[in-house]
Amino acid sequence: MQPRIPRQSAGEQDDRRPDGAGLDDRFTAELASAVSGARRRAVRDGDRHVDTAHLLHSLLESDADVRAVLGDGPRIARLLGYLVQRSIGYGLRWQSAVEESGAVPVVTGATGFSPLAEAAVDEARARASRRGTGRACGVDLLAALVADPQARAVEVLGRAAVEPGTVIAGVERYFEPAS
Repeated sequence: MQPRIPRQSAGEQDDRRPDGAGLDDRFTAELASAVSGARRRAVRDGDRHVDTAHLLHSLLESDADVRAVLGDGPRIARLLGYLVQRSIGYGLRWQSAVEESGAVPVVTGATGFSPLAEAAVDEARARASRRGTGRACGVDLLAALVADPQARAVEVLGRAAVEPGTVIAGVERYFEPAS
């Protein structure tokens, strides 16, 4: 019987990618911690891949800026409630399927990320690069998570009545220069 989560090489266990580019090189310390938390959550939940909902859950728990963009208070509580339920309720159907939208080719990479989660992580880094900063932050990843309407993170946000457009508007306000 094969393990549900692909085994990580020694380099990946400390959150290093096979190509040698560590998360520390691409992300702020806070975001690297959130991605590590998402990996632990996927293993704990018995999921095959880290998906966009794992990433969203970890961001909500660990990143105050992400919570501020989404609007602290009852909305965050609702979102966390739906995310916690994934292991006992609606998320069970996710365990037997790889998160993908068809727009991103399905590959079985060594990172253990679903294709959409991998694309979101890459897009977060690209967003930071376009802004002229070397490292992506949690708000960059939040924006990337809502980019594909097929993402599980978008489904969770929808269940909590949070529209992707509202998230993007909050992200844009977050990055607006203070005047």
